[in-house]
Amino acid sequence: MLGRQLKLLQEVQSFRLLALATVGSALGTWLAFVALTIDVYDRTNSAVWVSALLIADFLPAIIIGIAASSLVDRLPRRRLMIASDLVRVAIFAILPFANDPGLIVVLAAVAGFATGFFRPALYAGLPNLLPDEDLPHANSLLQTIENVAWAVGPVIGGLLVAATGPDVAYWINAVTFLVSAALLAGIPDRVLQQAQAVGRGYWRDIADGFSLVMSSRALLTVLAAWNVVMLGTAGANVAEVVLAKDTFDAGDFGYGLLVGVTGIGLALGSMLAGSQLEHRALATVYATSIGLVAIGMVGAAAAPDVWIAAASVAVAGTGNGAAVVCNALLVQRGAPDELRGRAFTLLMSSNYVVLGIGMIAAGPLTNELGPRTVWAIAGALAAIAALVGLVLARGIPAQAQPAAEPRVHREPGQEQVETARL
Repeated sequence: MLGRQLKLLQEVQSFRLLALATVGSALGTWLAFVALTIDVYDRTNSAVWVSALLIADFLPAIIIGIAASSLVDRLPRRRLMIASDLVRVAIFAILPFANDPGLIVVLAAVAGFATGFFRPALYAGLPNLLPDEDLPHANSLLQTIENVAWAVGPVIGGLLVAATGPDVAYWINAVTFLVSAALLAGIPDRVLQQAQAVGRGYWRDIADGFSLVMSSRALLTVLAAWNVVMLGTAGANVAEVVLAKDTFDAGDFGYGLLVGVTGIGLALGSMLAGSQLEHRALATVYATSIGLVAIGMVGAAAAPDVWIAAASVAVAGTGNGAAVVCNALLVQRGAPDELRGRAFTLLMSSNYVVLGIGMIAAGPLTNELGPRTVWAIAGALAAIAALVGLVLARGIPAQAQPAAEPRVHREPGQEQVETARL
């Protein structure tokens, strides 16, 4: 499991640089999240402003998916990722001098646009970097890096802001993104992209992306199953603080415990997913992973105290982490290289739309039904999603379909390997 991932890092220099860049980008993103949230709240003492900041965080991904998804395929991916990092360097170098909360939210939105281009470009380019049989382990490692950053970044950010204020965190963020850009500069353009997509006009490019998602069973699996999961996740996220503080009477510590074990579960699930995908059918791993999410959510809803709930949440996080690796693999195998970027951005956009709708509905539902019921509903939705994922993903081949003379880049000293792709 881990040995195979470490072997990839040792043997493929470009993948090693990509993984190290992901470390910097992911850690910087989560440091930024904490610093921005604390900064805006301290300046305004208003949850409305915090809400505006959170919307500014995921709204760009929705806009990109709907209006600009083809850019990830039409522009050189490595240069797009470097540009995204440099934009974030500039944003976090400006933020220490921003005194108005409205300006801070606007700058955060610009950083969100950069992030919205970076992640799809990264995962869209990965199949060109490695042979198909190494994709599960590569996705697993990159997701583990992001999940570990999700677990430790907020803690580091909170301690840093508490000790020095948000400005130092902003400067450190700028440095992490600068390091990421420098690492990406060492990867040749051709490694992440076989060929740039040829534009057929703005509206036809957008239509091509939607048509691809609806016609590919692998992409349709992610669209259908994961949006149901996201709907349940929205309810669980909103009700989580009420579950911890009111239902379990565990206070702020209880809430922090549930959030923390989620991160641990995510990291564990993403780490284990590579080896599971090597030995089991994709549909089985995907459905089982989402099934763990369902079991964990229902378990937390029925738990007698916060400790049993934390163990259940860790199970849900483990399933979530493994399922996200499957999502990436399904998209990579379900879309040709010239359309893969827009497939990622469209699916991410749909996920955020469903997440936003779910969060809007979850507040009143939590007040009316209570957090246990909302978590039980979230578990039921995840169980439905597991069944949907099993049915739709069944029969999707472990290896990608042949395409026209695709070729996978190998580092100097390694032979070029022909692979089949979707």
